[in-house]
Amino acid sequence: MTIPAQFDAKTIENKWYDYWMKNNYFHSEPDHRTPYTIVIPPPNVTGVLHMGHMLNNTIQDVLIRRARLKGFNACWVPGTDHASIATEAKVVAKLKAEGINKNDLSREEFLAHAWEWTDKYGGVILDQLKKLGASCDWERTKFTMDPDMSASVIRSFVDLYNKGLIYRGYRMVNWDPEAKTTLSDEEVIYEEQQGKLYFLKYKIEGSEDFLTIATTRPETIFGDTAICINPNDERFTHLKGKKAIVPICGRVIPIIEDEYVDIEFGTGCLKVTPAHDMNDKTLGEKHNLEIIDIFNEDATLNSFGLDYRGKDRFVVREAIAKELETMGALAKTEIHLNKVGTSERTKAVIEPRLSDQWFLKMEDLVKPAIKSVLEDGEIKLHPARFNNTYAHWLNNIRDWNISRQLWWGQQIPAYFYGDGKEDFVVAESIEEALVLAKAKTKNQNLTTENLKQDVDALDTWFSSWLWPMSVFGGIMDPESEDFKYYYPTNDLVTGPDILFFWVARMIIAGYEYTGKKPFTNVYLTGLVRDKQRRKMSKSLGNSPDPLDLIEKFGADGVRVGLLLSASAGNDIMFDEELCNQGKAFTNKIWNAFKLIKGWEVSDAIPQPESSKVAIEWYEAKLQQTLLEIEDNFEKYRISDALMGIYKLVWDDFCSWFLEMIKPAYQQPIDSVTFAKAIEMLENNMKLLHPFMPFLTEEIWQILAERITEEALIVSTWPELKPFNARLIADFESTIEVISGIRTIRKDKNIPFKDTIELKVVNNDKASTYFDSVVTKLGNITSLEYVSDKVDGALSFRVKSNEYFIPITGSINVEEEIAKLTAELVYTQGFLKSVQNKLANEKFVGGAPEKVLANERQKEADALSKIETIEHSLAGLK
Repeated sequence: MTIPAQFDAKTIENKWYDYWMKNNYFHSEPDHRTPYTIVIPPPNVTGVLHMGHMLNNTIQDVLIRRARLKGFNACWVPGTDHASIATEAKVVAKLKAEGINKNDLSREEFLAHAWEWTDKYGGVILDQLKKLGASCDWERTKFTMDPDMSASVIRSFVDLYNKGLIYRGYRMVNWDPEAKTTLSDEEVIYEEQQGKLYFLKYKIEGSEDFLTIATTRPETIFGDTAICINPNDERFTHLKGKKAIVPICGRVIPIIEDEYVDIEFGTGCLKVTPAHDMNDKTLGEKHNLEIIDIFNEDATLNSFGLDYRGKDRFVVREAIAKELETMGALAKTEIHLNKVGTSERTKAVIEPRLSDQWFLKMEDLVKPAIKSVLEDGEIKLHPARFNNTYAHWLNNIRDWNISRQLWWGQQIPAYFYGDGKEDFVVAESIEEALVLAKAKTKNQNLTTENLKQDVDALDTWFSSWLWPMSVFGGIMDPESEDFKYYYPTNDLVTGPDILFFWVARMIIAGYEYTGKKPFTNVYLTGLVRDKQRRKMSKSLGNSPDPLDLIEKFGADGVRVGLLLSASAGNDIMFDEELCNQGKAFTNKIWNAFKLIKGWEVSDAIPQPESSKVAIEWYEAKLQQTLLEIEDNFEKYRISDALMGIYKLVWDDFCSWFLEMIKPAYQQPIDSVTFAKAIEMLENNMKLLHPFMPFLTEEIWQILAERITEEALIVSTWPELKPFNARLIADFESTIEVISGIRTIRKDKNIPFKDTIELKVVNNDKASTYFDSVVTKLGNITSLEYVSDKVDGALSFRVKSNEYFIPITGSINVEEEIAKLTAELVYTQGFLKSVQNKLANEKFVGGAPEKVLANERQKEADALSKIETIEHSLAGLK
């Protein structure tokens, strides 16, 4: 067949992905082979591909394709997450644009809209992953709201409740007033913001005296129910047992005493607002204070806010400060730096709020997860420095708030049969709940009509923490063939930002339900940033569209560009030039392939010695690289593994091996060498396939007629064999010799077509094994070993060996002597300046060792160069 001049990425990508899908290469079923399993970190169901996804899923595809080549039963389970907060927010916004208020809909009506949204936009990202070449088992695709997945979540909740690990409590929670739901502590991002400290004056009841209190939130005075002083603070002894009056609202509140108050901080007085501060709530419970909640769910003030009712908290803050100033109750304001909790999802400032919520006790659940990572090493994080982050989270873990005030998600399986807070039962279905309710109330007349299910949904993470088990049916049927075969999984590839949210929780769930780890290795990728080190985001406009990159550079080019700079855990400074580098590599391989396929092959000519030597060397070099690749994969240095293959193919194969075996112009190549060249190219394609699946499959299929069982995707990884390391070391010296010859040809304008002689003084007793290669690549008529330097010759050195090229008539000896003399004078002057610097005691005494070492190396190089020039001059005179 005619090989196209250019590699047509788009046509070839579509052709081979369709071929792989048609032949079901991605699908896995339990069999006699050892399984290798990866579960995808499920992206937002309505999300689209971004650079982080590109990096993460390329790494997963590299691991899964390599496992397939190594003979494992490779299974990569794809899927999406229902992303309750994000998806519900999008649906609410869509309804609002249509003039529909969520609060005017029933739960069923709203969920119908949510499913319609999901059906329309869901799964787009999975189709986009196919463009990247992701070889997921698409038949196993899961969605966290699939019936079987939801059933697993409900069963888990019921099980943990029955074990006494889930409880319902009236607690201070993190409230997101924009999403109108609670957040777990881990979903709150604390940011340092510049605000104000307001000094407010509270009158003492029955007198003209007042006390001053500093607060960052003057709008919360409507919820004040006490003033607290330290009993040991002599400044306020006269206030003990008295009462204060809250400005504006005029509420009379007690002045209480507690050593919790820091005498040194602020004014030494503390206003207590139990409904809106965690520490105040603790004080309130201790002193039996009234709790007054002043906010609506959207953080506007309710009726307790008097004239400010219905206004946003931040608007009220500015307005109330003016009113307090007008009435003489604002002593002063100061600029104040404060750490403010914000929602990771909506960026809204978090509001502490008292609410009935569901919590999961974590104290005992977390112990096996700590042991497996930090003590036994049963699960390994790559890079290991993330062990410290993991330890910090798990050693300081708090009970997990698993309820969300949302409708999109698994509805909490708690059924209320009365008005009391404890009048509920927990069951997997309303029918089971009815049985339990009858038993609990001893009322056999109850019906399902008497039961009302909790309206709240479970935290999305409470669904995805079961992911490695639930995708194989392990929660509903622990004895299923799939679960017993594929679990535990092998590798997890994800970002360090969800090390606690998802990774740690999966580990906790795995040990709780199976007593086993969910995976063995966790590869933590870095963030993809721009050249200015900014995190890529739509708002900054610095995030390229991955599909546009694939269109421009080809999927293989983008994959290589991303991975060449993606060392585990380190952020990537992304530049499109990386993808261009990947595309250039694609073209280099394609051109090398075309070169080989363009050679005429003959059975009639013998194999040249230079080709025989070249093949032995390249086989050794390939084995050395394979050993390094295996080591890098073992250590999850995917970038280093690719770089090793990149250098092998670009430098060793294209730049050296093909040059060594290339036949003379318009001459055929011997069949033995050609067969070996094809074999080496095939081995290169196997090594490259996990990184560049499309290009390599195309070349593989053109190289020979293949049946479906012989496709590259299901081929075999090259086998590690012993190799001659000395051969590789000797060739490094040979490269220097050839480079020396080429430099002289270039400097003296000796065309390559003109033959030259080479005479060698072998002071090093170096190997002569590659002489045939030197002869070919140097176009040398005669290579002779001599005992003394050669007069009338140009020379260069490699280590202690001296190489001489006798002068031909084309070289003007006088011009060459003048040129070398000028170079000698310059180098002697440079040497003198370096030696003067090294003779300066002040410089030597004060310079860093690295600088001194650099200067000493300059001296050594200059001395060596002077010696070489003097040898050349001596030969010319």
